[in-house]
Amino acid sequence: MTSRPQANENGEIRQVPIKHLLLDEENPRLSSGQGAHSQDDLVKILWSEMAVDEVAFSIAANGYFPEEPLFVIPQSARDKGKYIVVEGNRRLAAVLLLCDDELRRKVGATDLPSITVQARSRLQTLPVSVYRSREALWPFLGFRHINGAKPWDAFSKAHYVADVYERYGVPLKEITRKIGDRHSYVLRIYRGLKLLQQAESTGLFSREDAVGNRFYFSHLYTAADQPEFQRFVGITSEGSLRKNPVPKTKLKELNELVTWLYGNRKTGIEPVIRSQNPDLNRLRAVIASPSGISALRSGYSLDRSHEISVGDERRFREALNRAKEELVQAKGTVTTGYQGEPDLLDTMQDVLLVANTIQQEMNTKASTSRRSRQR
Repeated sequence: MTSRPQANENGEIRQVPIKHLLLDEENPRLSSGQGAHSQDDLVKILWSEMAVDEVAFSIAANGYFPEEPLFVIPQSARDKGKYIVVEGNRRLAAVLLLCDDELRRKVGATDLPSITVQARSRLQTLPVSVYRSREALWPFLGFRHINGAKPWDAFSKAHYVADVYERYGVPLKEITRKIGDRHSYVLRIYRGLKLLQQAESTGLFSREDAVGNRFYFSHLYTAADQPEFQRFVGITSEGSLRKNPVPKTKLKELNELVTWLYGNRKTGIEPVIRSQNPDLNRLRAVIASPSGISALRSGYSLDRSHEISVGDERRFREALNRAKEELVQAKGTVTTGYQGEPDLLDTMQDVLLVANTIQQEMNTKASTSRRSRQR
């Protein structure tokens, strides 16, 4: 007689037929499939977006590992026969595809290997760990997928944090504590989600209109954590942790921010952020400067707007220091890097001429400044 898997302290482990297991429509990673109403629709989303083929090939070769039960909740209090798979949707989808040729054709999973009748028979039941509700599962899922070994993408994490906070009433600080977050990551992604949701709900922005093949949610939640961006859209660190945190008088600025971050496919506007580092820091300096933000709004590039924002005095200092460092590097390699080329010698002569001219102008201004102080 086969021994039954032991129960753990959070949920009873049992064997359940796959026909009684349902994919989870509320799974944070399936947010792109909001129009999916059937189990087949969910399988198709998982297949096309979540690399189910990797899991399916592994199960086909090795069988299903009983050490990794699915985490489930009853479909309803009245129906105790079926269960919603809250954790393990990719694995369930892989099993369903391996066992159902028609489903494979329907979702386009035609390159999966065939398995024997005996292997299909063994996959007809799977080990599951049964929890009474989603609320009872959140500490485990939060640690596993936000701060643990199986991380979701940041956007899915933010949706899950919002679900736990808004549906179950668990304070954000408690979520932070339970998952071992020491860097305020929970607060940052939740703040970013609230700004995104407000921009979308007011019609200012749509993720579908973002330029590029991938939506970089980290641009927004990183910006929303910085004082310069917070002042720009009229929020504070604490006050932004609520629905519609941006005041109506600052919705124009919110629209500008998300457009600068992501562009707008409909209007043909390209994002000014190409990579988070260094572009986001440059944008932060620009919006903190009236002259810089005016330049950006007038259509200047981010680089040019950044130059304007820092002012001539800082640009001169930085340019002079960069020139010094470059010349020091050139001096260190002149014996091995210079082979007597005339054009390089001409370039050095030009450098000396420019340097002498700058020095003369600096001497004149320094003398004038000294005389002014003496008066």
